Amino acid sequence: MTVSMVIDSPVGHIELCASKTHLLSVSFVDKPLKSAKHSAILRAAEQQLSEYFSGDRTQFHLPIGQTGTEFQQKVWQALQDIPYGETISYKTLAQRIGNPKAVRAVGGANNKNRLAIVVPCHRVIGQNGKLVGYASGVDTKQKLLSLEGIL
Repeated sequence: MTVSMVIDSPVGHIELCASKTHLLSVSFVDKPLKSAKHSAILRAAEQQLSEYFSGDRTQFHLPIGQTGTEFQQKVWQALQDIPYGETISYKTLAQRIGNPKAVRAVGGANNKNRLAIVVPCHRVIGQNGKLVGYASGVDTKQKLLSLEGIL
């Protein structure tokens, strides 16, 4: 059984979904849906995201449950190692996971990340420093990076 809720944020409406034991997704939605049942995990995620948006949190401590291939799991883990307020390129991320030729595959794994902000794929930018490749749009990526003092 999954539960969900929608929260408002400085970058739009965010839907949080969780199982009994893990946060399953954090995604941007155009229209706020009616929130369903809440849980301790959703409340913790809401609190930590609120702290992130107010500038009081730079890391998340939530039980996350994201299924994917072994390669995707490696990429998602490496994303969590990118410090708040910093960016890296897709090429650098591919190098960090020990597969320097997998730049496109890294981009594909980023695109499959269902835990926006918490697993910070917004911190990955193009080799030339341009903001590229964000599932929720480059405008949202720019807002998140600005919030972290990068832009």
